[in-house]
Amino acid sequence: MSRVITLLLLIFSVVSQAQDFDTLSLDYYLPKDITYNPEIPKPQNIIGFVPGQWHVSHDRLVNYMTKLAEVSPRISLENRGTTYEGRPLLLLTISSEENIKNIDQIRQNHKALVEAGSEDVDIKEMPVVVNQGFSIHGNEPSGTNAALVAAYHLAAAEGEEIQELLKNTIILFDPSFNPDGLQRFAYWANTNRSANINADPQDREYDEVWPGGRTNHYWFDLNRDWLPAQLPESRARIKTFHDWYPNILTDHHEMGSNSSFFFQPGIPSRTHPLTPDLNQELTREIGNYHAEAFDKLGSFYFTEESYDDFYYGKGSTFPDINGSIGILFEQASSRGHAQETDNGLLTFPFTIRNQFTAALSTLEAAKNMRVKLLNYQRDFYKNARNSAGKGEWAFGSSKDANSAYYLAEIMKRHQIDIHPVEEEFTEDGKTYKPGSSYIIPKNQRQHRLVEAMFEKRTSFEDSLFYDISAWTFPLAFNVDYTDSASLANAGDKISALEKPEIPSVEKSDYAYVMEWHDYNAPKALNMILNKGLRAKVAMQEFGTATNKYDYGSIMIPVQNQKLNKQELFDFIKYVAETSNIEIDAVGTGLTSGINLGSRFFLPLENQEIAIIVGEGITPYDAGEIWHLFDQRYDIKVTKLNTRNFGRADLSRYTDIILVNSWRSALDERNTEKLKTWIRNGGTLIAYRNASRFLTTNKLLDLKIKSSDIEAKNVSFEQRRDFYGAQGIGGAIFEAKLDRSHPIAFGYTSDHLALFRNTTTFIEADDQSYNNPIQYTNDPLLSGYISEEKNEEIKNTVPFKKGSLGRGNVIYFTDNTNFRAFWYGTNKLLMNAIFFGDHM
Repeated sequence: MSRVITLLLLIFSVVSQAQDFDTLSLDYYLPKDITYNPEIPKPQNIIGFVPGQWHVSHDRLVNYMTKLAEVSPRISLENRGTTYEGRPLLLLTISSEENIKNIDQIRQNHKALVEAGSEDVDIKEMPVVVNQGFSIHGNEPSGTNAALVAAYHLAAAEGEEIQELLKNTIILFDPSFNPDGLQRFAYWANTNRSANINADPQDREYDEVWPGGRTNHYWFDLNRDWLPAQLPESRARIKTFHDWYPNILTDHHEMGSNSSFFFQPGIPSRTHPLTPDLNQELTREIGNYHAEAFDKLGSFYFTEESYDDFYYGKGSTFPDINGSIGILFEQASSRGHAQETDNGLLTFPFTIRNQFTAALSTLEAAKNMRVKLLNYQRDFYKNARNSAGKGEWAFGSSKDANSAYYLAEIMKRHQIDIHPVEEEFTEDGKTYKPGSSYIIPKNQRQHRLVEAMFEKRTSFEDSLFYDISAWTFPLAFNVDYTDSASLANAGDKISALEKPEIPSVEKSDYAYVMEWHDYNAPKALNMILNKGLRAKVAMQEFGTATNKYDYGSIMIPVQNQKLNKQELFDFIKYVAETSNIEIDAVGTGLTSGINLGSRFFLPLENQEIAIIVGEGITPYDAGEIWHLFDQRYDIKVTKLNTRNFGRADLSRYTDIILVNSWRSALDERNTEKLKTWIRNGGTLIAYRNASRFLTTNKLLDLKIKSSDIEAKNVSFEQRRDFYGAQGIGGAIFEAKLDRSHPIAFGYTSDHLALFRNTTTFIEADDQSYNNPIQYTNDPLLSGYISEEKNEEIKNTVPFKKGSLGRGNVIYFTDNTNFRAFWYGTNKLLMNAIFFGDHM
């Protein structure tokens, strides 16, 4: 009988909730003691419903924000660009009418706080700047939907309180950090919404199809891209940040449905050491305003028991290394319109109200702490300059000018002062040459940011990390670097960065040669092969009278091509200019080392590539590869859905890529189909936990190290931390390279920094030539690894290659394309693609 009563009560609560949705009013969200200007349209007047009744799509969001800017003198609207799918990246600047009229001067005055001589800046009347950003994860939509209410409130609220707030505050209001992901999720939630709201967590509404709405177009987690800034959404918000240097930046997220609401600070021991202690003190003070607001609302919350402030590539942590205060908000997610949880029925409107409340409490804190925050920012940059040590940073690569250039691009995006190397110099055995190297002065505003980007850290207060523990940018880009350079070797500060200059291609009647060192070399080779031209790869070194050519150099004969000599010259010149890469004319085959007619020049074929995507596949890993081919190298890649794999014609592909998965991506029948394709000559390239798939299905013989770590003197309370500390959240390790092996073609050093976030350790082969990439005996370069795992990783191998019939199976233990900024190992994948048949 009790179960029947419980069921009836549940049905009644769901029915009541459906009625609540029908009668939902904007008054549910808004403060009770404030009047609103009737000339300002409410959200429902433009989008067609009260926020919370449905999920707002990005187009409707844009319509409302555009209308507000048209009618409200408190708002100016800026379109800072578009996403990959062409959606606008809007920014609303919200303040008093007087401030909006003088916004450029206010911005210049505010930026003076971060410049030299800031002690002379008068802050008595200076507004505080708050950057409020919503829903960087598209399927965490309560933030963006709360932005509708917040924007209305800021535009329409009347009275002395709002006038004082707007007079003393500049609000940089980004209503959707991730337009493409938001649109994807809104479509899903709305198309699966029932008239009778169904809160059953098993309903289709709460089970998105792959890849879900969390990510952007290429399936990136945009909240990991604040520091690398590789994606258009990130570049827009980074420009806004550095144009203003806000005092507070808020980042509105969602978490598991059975939780409550989180605001920072996070776990104190997991704060990056470069973040000043005062930053966390101010964060706690701001938190008091959130607590007071939530207490009045009756909403539960927690703080300082989860999340962290370590990786500076997250939205709530990036501000902390830039003189600002980053605040993370995490709201328990309804993942649709209403859902049963451990805490009762969780409705979408309730989540919106909490996010709106946090937005207002942030502004209240900023207004009351204005002088304190402005002084903190001024002192942060003053102290940064004073902490600069001797020498200057420098980085570069004489054989890969484009990788150095791409790193310099990131520096410029963050308004870091950089200079070109004008006088060649050598430091620590590395040579830095004009045209491929840069110098970064230490005595500059962004000193701490550069230090955070360049540091190598292996000592930590805590052993658990919410994200990666290392991201040393010169190692990620595989460029040489030092902190002992001199500005005496530098040219004038770069105002507008230009691509490296390349020599003009000279015409040849014999052959053209392109070294494989440059980052853009795969793009050039793909253009050549796509044109139907013959090209060969050098398996040994060779040289002409003027140049030495390394393993992996590409030779394009002039004779017996589909183009005549002039047409070939014109096309090669076009390839060089388009790829910004040097291609040499060679007039004789009588070269030192191997000759151009040698059998050690092996033919290359145009590659047809596919990647397995869909249910069971990790979207991040797949998206990074899709982005690499599509955006960096202009190489077509087919996305094969696991759902339709059985019907796909695999014979057209030379290479298929299988990335990490959370369960078996292919069933037994599809696995047999894949094996047949490999036996017939295909190359399978697999990553990370695909090791289980490879070994189970006898595709590759991998000797995986077993790990038996016993918990001794570990309490029940400590058990999660103990096992969590055995993971590798993301660290950097050094490996030895056999540069004569095709997988290592294009690398100039016999050592390479590899990013790793798995604990799959593969035993080395007995034959040393089968270990072209092998971790050293002391491999940790930067980041956290437990003592036990540090012993296990020594001398293991992150790469294996095997054969099956006429085909190949290639395996990497870790992601060579991590978050689009690990440029230094992208070439490993490209080598597997172009040279897999020659390994």
